[in-house]
Amino acid sequence: MTTFDKREEGFEKKFALDEELLFKAGARRNKLLGLWAAEKLGLSGAEAEAYAKSVVMADFAEAGDEDVFRKIRADFDGKAVAQSDQQIRQTMNELMAKAVEQIKAGV
Repeated sequence: MTTFDKREEGFEKKFALDEELLFKAGARRNKLLGLWAAEKLGLSGAEAEAYAKSVVMADFAEAGDEDVFRKIRADFDGKAVAQSDQQIRQTMNELMAKAVEQIKAGV
C-alpha cells in the first residue's frame, strides 16, 4: 500500500467518523430541542419525553433542519407560544453545539 493509499484511507475513515458524529449530534440536538420546546408548550414528564421523540422523528421527513423547524414553529403557533423564528433557529444552533460537545465528551 502506497503512502497515497494510506492517506486516502485515513481521509475516508475521518469522513465516516465525522458523518456519524453529525448524525448522532443531530438526533441528540433534536431531542434537546424537543425538551426545550415541550417546556415552552407547558409539557412535562412523559408528555415532554413523547414530544421530544416526535421532534426527533420529524427530522426524517426530509433532508436538512427545515422539517424540524416547521414542526416547532407550527406547534408554537398552535399554542400561541411567543418565540420568533430567529429565537428558534438560534436555539437549534446552540443545542447542536451542545450536542456535539456531549458526544465528544462521551456523555
